Amino acid sequence: MADEALIAVDDVAKVYKTGDVEVHALRGVSLDIVPGEFVAIMGSSGSGKSTLMNILGCLDRPTSGTYTLAGRQVARMGRDELAETRNEVLGFVFQSFNLLARTSALENVELPLVYRGVGSKERHRRARRSLDRVGLGERLDHTPAQLSGGQQQRVAIARALVGDPKVILADEPTGNLDSKTSIEVMALFQELGRAGITVVLVTHEPDIAEFASRVVVVKDGLILSDTTQQPREARVE
Repeated sequence: MADEALIAVDDVAKVYKTGDVEVHALRGVSLDIVPGEFVAIMGSSGSGKSTLMNILGCLDRPTSGTYTLAGRQVARMGRDELAETRNEVLGFVFQSFNLLARTSALENVELPLVYRGVGSKERHRRARRSLDRVGLGERLDHTPAQLSGGQQQRVAIARALVGDPKVILADEPTGNLDSKTSIEVMALFQELGRAGITVVLVTHEPDIAEFASRVVVVKDGLILSDTTQQPREARVE
């Protein structure tokens, strides 16, 4: 499985030092994720799931062990290559949406392409396509204040998709949403998975994890269980 893995985490540990105190956030985690998988990572606060997510997102480096992303060892990447990888291989979705308040949906979605140096005409085209994909093609000029929570999260997902990433990393993406809107967002993630995009979702909600095809439970910095399941179909009423 490791040969075809898009994400390969091998015996990864992460130790934080605060003065003389060492906190072992991860204690030797190994995890392979293949293209197109929809994986939910679960665990209580302090379990290590957020640390694992930060390492998967190239936002933090492990203390020991190796992380290989799309065939490249992350530890061997310099700062510029890491930034390029985050921008081109990964798309991020957060609980709090992280949208620019006075900026239109279209401009919010274009932002990653600005960092890549993509010209304005091509940025507009790709951002429109991305917003169409999440069902917001009619809301291009709306600012976040003019959108519902679910619509704001869709803009955030469109922004994550605009760079054609191989992996979407979603950190508690339904945490600020009601049940109906959460199901709409999960339906969108399932659709992306069927299109071949790998989705890795951190959640503490068992009913949200039911929509994934695989559930990894983290506790005390270790993987407690790793199970595949028949995902619950996210049906929007």
